[in-house]
Amino acid sequence: MNSTDAYSQVANKQLDSLEAGSDVDLYNAVLDACELIFRLPAQAQARSTAIMTAEGIRLRLPVAGHPPYKVFWSSGSGQPAASKSYSQAPRILVVRPLGF
Repeated sequence: MNSTDAYSQVANKQLDSLEAGSDVDLYNAVLDACELIFRLPAQAQARSTAIMTAEGIRLRLPVAGHPPYKVFWSSGSGQPAASKSYSQAPRILVVRPLGF
């Protein structure tokens, strides 16, 4: 998996929007959550809520200090084996506040 595969197109756009926004603390907290997912996926998984979807298991990690915001991610193992993007590496899928 290369670095462009580590984030979905949706997540990339959301991160770009957060970076361009005025809340630097929120942007940094989201980056910290993403770093935890990539560096310590087992710890990130322990702090996440698991959600079963048609695409497999998706994880929802709260963004510290910004309660409505969550990072939705996959561990790779939750994707169907037939998927072309199947990988054991984590992937950031969506970054957004709940309720929006």
